[in-house]
Amino acid sequence: MIYVAWKMLTGDRAKYLSLVVGLAFAVLLMTQQGSIFTGIMTRTFAMVTDISAARVWVMDPGVQYPDDLKPLKDVDLPRVRDVPGVDWAVPLFKSNGRAKTADGSFQSVFVFGLDSGTLLGGPSDFVEGKLTDLWQPDAVIVDEAGAERLGGVKVGDVLELNDRRARVVGICRATRTFVSFPVVYTTYSRAVRYVPGDRRVMTFVLTSPKPGVTDEELADRIRAATGLGAATQGQFTEKTLRHYARNTGIVINFGTTVVLGFIVGLAIAMQTLHSFVVDNLRHFGTLKAMGAGNGLLAKMVVFQAVVVGLLGYGIGVGFTALFSHAAKRSPQIAVRFTPELMGLSFCAMTVLVALASLLSLRKVWKTEPAIVFRGS
Repeated sequence: MIYVAWKMLTGDRAKYLSLVVGLAFAVLLMTQQGSIFTGIMTRTFAMVTDISAARVWVMDPGVQYPDDLKPLKDVDLPRVRDVPGVDWAVPLFKSNGRAKTADGSFQSVFVFGLDSGTLLGGPSDFVEGKLTDLWQPDAVIVDEAGAERLGGVKVGDVLELNDRRARVVGICRATRTFVSFPVVYTTYSRAVRYVPGDRRVMTFVLTSPKPGVTDEELADRIRAATGLGAATQGQFTEKTLRHYARNTGIVINFGTTVVLGFIVGLAIAMQTLHSFVVDNLRHFGTLKAMGAGNGLLAKMVVFQAVVVGLLGYGIGVGFTALFSHAAKRSPQIAVRFTPELMGLSFCAMTVLVALASLLSLRKVWKTEPAIVFRGS
């Protein structure tokens, strides 16, 4: 009977292809928009994941996300270092600056000031140069995408950061941030001179626990001992995602598109599969006249639905994967296609095919064998 179901499915190639294409489009719409949504949300906490050495982040208790800059006091650094279980703690400076390029244009940038002794928190993936080049006079490192926005600066070029000389000694790769400003790395003491501001300049304290102490334990100890905000990488990431989900329209906008993709796919699948079943009622009636029960006919319809569902899912996911691979060449497009997203789209496709099958099965079960003897 499986062979018969297959021949019935592929007998009308136009309907068969339209059903597969419709389901593939629904999966493509859901997964492509979902991957863009995931990519955008990943950029909101890119700074946290890029600085992987910092297992616990210490900040002002009011900080909600990485770009919510509320400086700490200088005395907070030794206070954190005195907390039992802290292996090391270094300061991190982050602020907005303004860079003037060689052609005279201005560009807003993020300036990161790394601990001058250890350079912890700096980039690790370099196109040119190395991290220790920051120990040179007036040295800065620029991220690859930011270098393009700054007029295509190269190693050896000189920028002006808030009217101060900055010499590019390296080009690194870094995850694009949500705001997508160019990122400039330099030493802590130099960054403070580049971006003069309030008397409080330390933005974060990066820490790591001693062996035997978990990240969560250390974060709890720092909060209890200092009254400051402290979060593990995972906790800071979750806090950031909650902030953007609660205070921006990103979730609603992309969620609407994904839901519409599901509805469009469901409508196409139900209409096409129902039309397919109606066109083949005479064949189902013949099978009933030959003694086939409703259970066997149900298996045939489910088999047909599963086949087109898997084909549509594979094609849709395949095109999304190609889109994601091509988008990696453009830093302006935020795309992150994850296995979790593939699993969610597969579950959505399963529900979609199941609903379409149920509607079609009702028609099959009501079919009378006598339909074989009626005129066309």
